[in-house]
Amino acid sequence: MMKRKLLALSLSFSLFAGLFTGCSSTPAGENGGSANGDKVIKVGVFEPLTGENGGGGFQEVLGIRYANKVYPTVDINGETYKIELVEVDNKSDKTEAVSAAQSLIASGVKVVLGSYGSGVSIAAGDFFADAQIPAIGASCTNPQVTLGNDYYFRVCFLDPFQGTVMANYAYQEGAKTAAVITQLGDDYSSGLGSYFVDAFKSLAGENAIVSEEQFQTNQTDFKAILTNVKAANPDVIFAPSSIATAPLIIKQARELGITAKIMAGDTWENSSIIENAGEHAEGVVLSTFYDEADPATEEAASFVKGFKEYLKENNQSEIIPAVSALGYDAYLVALEAIKQAQSTDSVAIRDALAKVEIDGVTGHISFDENGDAKKDMAFIKVIKNGAFEFLKTVTVQ
Repeated sequence: MMKRKLLALSLSFSLFAGLFTGCSSTPAGENGGSANGDKVIKVGVFEPLTGENGGGGFQEVLGIRYANKVYPTVDINGETYKIELVEVDNKSDKTEAVSAAQSLIASGVKVVLGSYGSGVSIAAGDFFADAQIPAIGASCTNPQVTLGNDYYFRVCFLDPFQGTVMANYAYQEGAKTAAVITQLGDDYSSGLGSYFVDAFKSLAGENAIVSEEQFQTNQTDFKAILTNVKAANPDVIFAPSSIATAPLIIKQARELGITAKIMAGDTWENSSIIENAGEHAEGVVLSTFYDEADPATEEAASFVKGFKEYLKENNQSEIIPAVSALGYDAYLVALEAIKQAQSTDSVAIRDALAKVEIDGVTGHISFDENGDAKKDMAFIKVIKNGAFEFLKTVTVQ
């Protein structure tokens, strides 16, 4: 694989470049030591803080930072280690993601959390595996993130499940036809759209998908493809896409007079979409991982109270994003793996990780043979009166 051939050359560069790309809160040496003599274990945070997924990535980072505030240390063989977060910005870009991953590897992290966005997670996956550093995705839902990679895990459900959930919901609500709009070259968008198409056809018939449209990255004018969609007259439109793209599709669809129900996946649970789409966002339906009104565990109840205060301290809305809850859970999983490994060795942490079971904020988490969380429930929400409102949970066997 080309990535592997480039690894040896690029790592030597990253040992130098990594000094400038990453940012960490406290300087620390290798092998668990720090400049002031404290024991330290470094945890990488591999997330987009800029680019088209920067908003969602930041929400995920907030959950990870809060978890680090609640659980700042871990005991290994009778000694207390400070857990130091080393954050990098993968910029929502596959090429930048490789550089960001290399800088984390060069900085000496023992486990990595992230990333928001399946494409950047897939791009970095082989580099983490070759360096034998385990990575734990929080909300990256494409199957390719973990498939064939013994070092990538995740705490969220997958797109085949999410696409099936939304197809089932649309059909149960009476939809007989659907249009699907996806982004070319985006693993999340194209993957989730494809799973919806397969599931909806199996429910409503081979001709139930009346329009499949694709758009380019950074495209802002959707009137041409939406005109095609309008001509096909679907009952629903499924348009999994980025936070930045969502309000443009929603507004332009309504301005063209399209009245079909608009639906999407987890990325659309972001308040900026409501702010930017305004009244046009009313009635949009999406699937997500979590609802703060239904804390599933004692950890979840404590999280809701504490994280709302943390959001206020950081000048954020007090509505808890699902990806923040998942970021928190990814940190808890890493912490438990380090505890069980009783080692700072990344291979030992990876081996422990495969056997971890915890009750997190988003429910019970354990992993299957692919490193995917064993989850079978999604939350359906609707935008109503300018806010996300819980509708129902959906389980697909």
